[in-house]
Amino acid sequence: MNKKEIQEQRVKGYFIAATKDILKSEGLKSVSVRNIADRAGYSFATLYNYFKDVKDLVFLCVEDFREECREHVVNRTAAITPGNKRLKAVMLAYMEYFIQYPGIFELFFVEKLSDIDNKGATTALVTSLLEDLCAADWTYCIDKRMLTAREAGLKKAALLYGVTGLLTLYLNRRHPESYTAFLKQAGNLIDGQLKN
Repeated sequence: MNKKEIQEQRVKGYFIAATKDILKSEGLKSVSVRNIADRAGYSFATLYNYFKDVKDLVFLCVEDFREECREHVVNRTAAITPGNKRLKAVMLAYMEYFIQYPGIFELFFVEKLSDIDNKGATTALVTSLLEDLCAADWTYCIDKRMLTAREAGLKKAALLYGVTGLLTLYLNRRHPESYTAFLKQAGNLIDGQLKN
């Protein structure tokens, strides 16, 4: 890479980092070209030299947040044997990530993505995350005849909706009131679905 390419990557990185900071701390409602440029330390006109629009920046942030969540889950579950035990651990680690970063949860599951969606790509990244994290374990359970493919499909859907709903109630309504009670409900929800 030559000096110009290195400088371009650096400036793009400043804009991406600024957008991620705004999304994590203030949410999508605060994302604007001016806010991003101010936080990055550049003029708003400079942003357009590197990105088509704010949607492009938000899409890159969603990709980064998705990868952060994946890394968090992998780090938490790497030593656990495949199957139901790891499925539960993956889902709990997934929920833990969003509890640590409620602004990212809001971006992924509360905000109207059509306002920022880039031809459906953003929605696909968000909605497929939990399924992608659990894919190897669902396959393992099917291969070991612990579940049929149909049963796995039904359980996947029920868990996606259950986990998302539980996170929504906890993050937005503090229901249940304590994190301990939340973890107990989450464990019961997952165990209930994974029962054969």
